[in-house]
Amino acid sequence: MNRNHDRWENLTIGQLGKVVTGKTPPSTHPELFGEVYPFITPTDMDFDCVRIKTERFLSEEGRETQKNLLLLKSTVCFTCIGATIGKICMTGRESFTNQQINSVIVNPQRHDPYFAYSLLRTLRNEIVGIAGGAATPIVNKTAFSNFPIIVPPLPAQRKIASILSAYDDLIENNTRRIAILEEMAQAIYRERFVNFRFPGHEKVKMVDSPLGKIPEGWEVVNVEDAVFINPRTTVPREGEKPFVSMGAVPHNTMLIDESEIEMRTGNSGSKFKNGDTLFARITPCLENGKTAFVQFLPSDRDVAFGSTEFIVLRSRTVCPEYVYLMARLDEFRGNAIKSMSGATGRQRVQEDCFKKYFIAQPESKVMELFALLMGPLFKHVFTLANKNENLCTTRDLLLPKLISGQIDVEDLDITVDESPVEDAT
Repeated sequence: MNRNHDRWENLTIGQLGKVVTGKTPPSTHPELFGEVYPFITPTDMDFDCVRIKTERFLSEEGRETQKNLLLLKSTVCFTCIGATIGKICMTGRESFTNQQINSVIVNPQRHDPYFAYSLLRTLRNEIVGIAGGAATPIVNKTAFSNFPIIVPPLPAQRKIASILSAYDDLIENNTRRIAILEEMAQAIYRERFVNFRFPGHEKVKMVDSPLGKIPEGWEVVNVEDAVFINPRTTVPREGEKPFVSMGAVPHNTMLIDESEIEMRTGNSGSKFKNGDTLFARITPCLENGKTAFVQFLPSDRDVAFGSTEFIVLRSRTVCPEYVYLMARLDEFRGNAIKSMSGATGRQRVQEDCFKKYFIAQPESKVMELFALLMGPLFKHVFTLANKNENLCTTRDLLLPKLISGQIDVEDLDITVDESPVEDAT
């Protein structure tokens, strides 16, 4: 037990600073939206992501209509409705939120904003427990503000914040690097196989084809000539194997969320191995961009299975990275979406649509050079993701122990940032 715990204070969330409930400007006044002030909604947020990107922004006119709801930099935003209760973030600059979010503009003279963010992260289940409403649970501003908390003195808050923010900074930096690498891969794919500006392209003659001008020596083929569609893969029924649900595939990255992978017996569903691409076949998952690259399987477990709503794509005459990047193209997805049939809301892609999508099959040397470049890049993305997983695990073990005082930080020699933050008072 922390020997200094008797110096901790019993407070409420509202005593951390000023609590603000957001508001959505009326859609009848589009001039209130613009590109200046981030407008945060639960959709933008996650349960453990400090910084976020918003889909919408307010204009200067929008700011003026609700300037009393303006959130300063380093405000803690906490979603207080339904299944999203507990989604949390910190503002990186002046921002606004919608009415589903209660925010705490922390008073920096008494409390550390990052400590407040970390504290609220640990309280999700308890705050869910005070939610009112039957159909859609809601934690109103009063209940949120009056929620009891225990906090250490400010110097200890700053040390705790320094430890936890170091982990979050590393995770955020790796996440940015992953995004940059994926953007690079997509840009290189387009440059070489859509714009035909591959190494040495200046010396290659362009010739007519059904797709327009393509490099001489390249061949126009449909996807089924270059890619196996749902290839036969043997997955034994006996023993536990990794099972990938649709929920394990994010919409904006090649990475499968390994925390969502289950170990199951049986083998009913899609079957795949490292190097395959998982392409969502059902609405709205396809429209949302759910497409993943399989590279998580260890050498002693070379096959897995997953949702029946995946179409498995495997390289036949190109390379695995080419298949994934092609599947990410808007044009490729658009062709698949056109083929959808079935009941509204549960429409599925018809596999024969791939016969209608044509590509310019490159010469083998061009593909070999591309594979040599992309293979290490994809592996680096996976390595960074594994580093993040380990960092998250360590941080999540430390978080409750630091916040509760189980780990005493007051005598630790930690340099903390004591620079002033915009005052909430």
